[in-house]
Amino acid sequence: MKLKIIYILLILVCISCKTQNSNKTQTNVADKPLFRDPIFDGAADPSIIWNKKEKTWYMFYTNRRAKDDAASGVAWVHGTRIGIAKSKDGAHWTYKDTCNIQYQIKDVTHWAPDVMEYKGVYHMYLTIVPGIFEDWYHPRYIIHLTSSNLTDWKFHSKLNLASDRCIDASVFLLPNGTWRMYYNNENDGKSIYYADSPDLYNWIDSGTKVIKDRGEGPKIFKWKGKNWMVNDAWKGLGVYTSEDFVNWKRQDKNILEIPGTGEDDMVKGGHPDVIVQGEKAYVFYFTHPGKTPANKDIDNYETRRSSIQVAELEYVDGEIVCNRNKPVFIKLIP
Repeated sequence: MKLKIIYILLILVCISCKTQNSNKTQTNVADKPLFRDPIFDGAADPSIIWNKKEKTWYMFYTNRRAKDDAASGVAWVHGTRIGIAKSKDGAHWTYKDTCNIQYQIKDVTHWAPDVMEYKGVYHMYLTIVPGIFEDWYHPRYIIHLTSSNLTDWKFHSKLNLASDRCIDASVFLLPNGTWRMYYNNENDGKSIYYADSPDLYNWIDSGTKVIKDRGEGPKIFKWKGKNWMVNDAWKGLGVYTSEDFVNWKRQDKNILEIPGTGEDDMVKGGHPDVIVQGEKAYVFYFTHPGKTPANKDIDNYETRRSSIQVAELEYVDGEIVCNRNKPVFIKLIP
């Protein structure tokens, strides 16, 4: 009888431990959608970085004035500053503020931040649109800023790149110690070009097209022993690999092209960031939840608003795949 009671007690203890572990794990399931901007509801183009001083993760993002009913054409995509969200684990994000960018021109528009830290200094490469426009065909360029606190940003230079319509910087440290910036040259068929720098301050453009396919928002990362690029191909994300960072081979299938089933995720994914954590890699991307086939050619708040999402990448038979419908168990480690 005593043995039976002890056996029952052991079973109850095991069930209790499993329940506690399950509840603990569930807290690290990423929200879906991951984040929506509470001001304009137009969060897009995420860039994730660890804030060493505040010991929290920051997400920088383009904001669009989705709620502005008075904006005509594509003016709603212009006229805003970069937003900041914060998180302790990467699973749950809250709005913090907007960046204080020390680059003042009339009706300035901030797009597509790429943020990184090197030797205690934070660097941002930011796309500038010099005005608020109702169509897409106007100059834009990339500037370099630095910060010590990730909120206040000092202007250093306007980069001299391949044309007067260059956007979406992605900076990566090459194995030889040179910094490389990939970006979208809109004047050459929305293709991807690159520039190099020895120190993050002085850049020399290559004048070389490395991705001929139309696309924007490139992101470079190293994972599973390979060099990867993902970019916004407007049909989900194109995926490329390279051995020399110049010749990029595209895999047959895009990721995030097939709509998901989760909230705000039932459309294609766009403009990514990727965070690699050992064997795991997570893609942060944005969606326009209202841009469904049923809403084709409709322009209103529902089709303009955007949400940030996250999914885990998987490596299968030498390629990257992504099941956006799986729950994302994530706890980012600094």
